[in-house]
Amino acid sequence: MKFVEVGELARQFRLEVVAGGDGLNRRVYKSRSHRPGLEFAGFFDFFQKDRVQVIGLKEMHYLRSLGEEEQAQKIRDVVSHHSPCFVVTTGQDIVSHLEQCCQTEGIPLLRTKDPTAEFIDKLDAYLARSLAPEIAIHGVCLNVSGIGILLRGKSGIGKSEVAHTLIRRGHRLVADDIVVLKKLSPRTLIGTHNRTSREFLALRSIGLINVVRLYGRKAFQDETRIALDIELTRWQEHALNNELEMEPKHSNYMDVLIPQIEIQLQPGRDVAGLIEAAANSWYLRQQGYSAAEEFMKRVEEDLEANR
Repeated sequence: MKFVEVGELARQFRLEVVAGGDGLNRRVYKSRSHRPGLEFAGFFDFFQKDRVQVIGLKEMHYLRSLGEEEQAQKIRDVVSHHSPCFVVTTGQDIVSHLEQCCQTEGIPLLRTKDPTAEFIDKLDAYLARSLAPEIAIHGVCLNVSGIGILLRGKSGIGKSEVAHTLIRRGHRLVADDIVVLKKLSPRTLIGTHNRTSREFLALRSIGLINVVRLYGRKAFQDETRIALDIELTRWQEHALNNELEMEPKHSNYMDVLIPQIEIQLQPGRDVAGLIEAAANSWYLRQQGYSAAEEFMKRVEEDLEANR
């Protein structure tokens, strides 16, 4: 199971360690944080204790409104559930009982100057990507005109060469050879690199090139949402290559369905141009336009007119 250590969160968001520094190796497995307001009030029925606990102005103001003994008891009741850590936002002063209790229990107590809502948004987004289910596949990932493309095909078929042509036309490389796919939601699939191959493109007969060094920062981006899965295949002489495809095909990655098309390779074909056309066609479909549907409508209108 994937996890993020509390110490990594502290480094990532530059959090001040107030207490419980010995527990920075504690692990976070859940991708959303929790505000323990109801729990400080004594209601634990739905306590998400395995999440990062974020204490904002409301929670801290409530604790300060309590008497010393009641405050200490409320804090002990919450901290005793051993959540991964507590983060106090807006740089506010921390009541001493919370600091002492976290130190005693070995639970990291951290502080940030960020406002509560802003910090929660950043933290949840970071955890969602870090803890998302992922798989690695063989292929190339590109961003073509703002649209994430997964380019697949057998080894040696020319995926990287096509990617190079697209990069020279102003599009962006995300990953070559090994593409890491992350599932952020039931309908959202993110493509990224495995860090080792970041910015590199492998071209047969030439070797590795660094696209950023050759073509500038605009030639690369770290991740993209996958919108199209394109498979490059060898030309089949008697295959039907001009079908209207009224019913689109899909690929399934971790139960996320991605529209899939096949492009057959043949000497002289502008494959990069076909991929650009596929990306633009997908965008038009998202806007409600389908060339195939318009064509069929015209055919039906002609038939009706000739009756």
